[in-house]
Amino acid sequence: MFNKLVIIEKINMLECDLKRLNQFAKEVIYYEDLPKDDEEIIKRIDDADCVLLSYTSKISKYVIDNCSNIKYIGMCCSLYSKESANVDIDAAECKGIVVKGIRDYGDEGVLEYIIHELTEFLEDYNDTKLWDNYPQEISSLKCSVIGLGTSGTLIAKGLKFFGAEVSYYSRTRKENLEKEIGITYKSLNDCVKDSDAIFLALNKNVLLLDHEQFNLMKGKKILFNTSIGPGFKQAPFEKWIKEENHFFFGDTLSTIGNNDLWNLPNTFTINRSSGGKTYSSYKRLGEKVINNIIDFLNNK
Repeated sequence: MFNKLVIIEKINMLECDLKRLNQFAKEVIYYEDLPKDDEEIIKRIDDADCVLLSYTSKISKYVIDNCSNIKYIGMCCSLYSKESANVDIDAAECKGIVVKGIRDYGDEGVLEYIIHELTEFLEDYNDTKLWDNYPQEISSLKCSVIGLGTSGTLIAKGLKFFGAEVSYYSRTRKENLEKEIGITYKSLNDCVKDSDAIFLALNKNVLLLDHEQFNLMKGKKILFNTSIGPGFKQAPFEKWIKEENHFFFGDTLSTIGNNDLWNLPNTFTINRSSGGKTYSSYKRLGEKVINNIIDFLNNK
């Protein structure tokens, strides 16, 4: 059992799971607002040996160096790599602190967002008449998914279900998924050149599309981005999105890089994360966070 567990900001856990945390610590303190800086985070952590946080704050080396009692840091958000984490994992490991994150808790909502926005746009439900003279179906599209992790795989399956022709690009080829889903592997350049709609499902801080790719994206093109951050280099994207017949969809404001671009008539956002914001995703998140704590305490 921990002596003191501190949650330094609001996390997306159900109330019943938050109450369960009392089983694992003698004292639990929960802050529901965002700490303004490192000094505030240090003050909140104080002498805690267990710290939980979401994706909206960072635990830096400076914080770790100034909180000597920490034994465990639980990321109540996705952890894909050290480089993309909002915790300085190297600094933590040097102090013997265990850092655990979670994955695959909110991806279902990403697919639902994409299908909702895509059908509304293609079939002209809002009378915008931007894509074509006639309403279109997803089955008429050539689509490419860039990044075939959990989220990208769900997107590919969903698009195939609706009859689209789907290709993909990933750092590693997934031949088992090609057969299972019925998708085709292509180079990055061929994906963006051959497709009507491109779907970015990349890890945080991966800026994959550059001048070369945007120069190949001619004619009518739809670009969806549900990554954490832009997923592309800013300058070539800004040139591309200001050209005729190019359309961009992103769930959060950060997906576009430059927020001023949301004022363009061909950019669309719901201004909130499409993943991890439902009851089901909160439940999955809470279970994974608690299981990580149990594993740590058992192994300790």
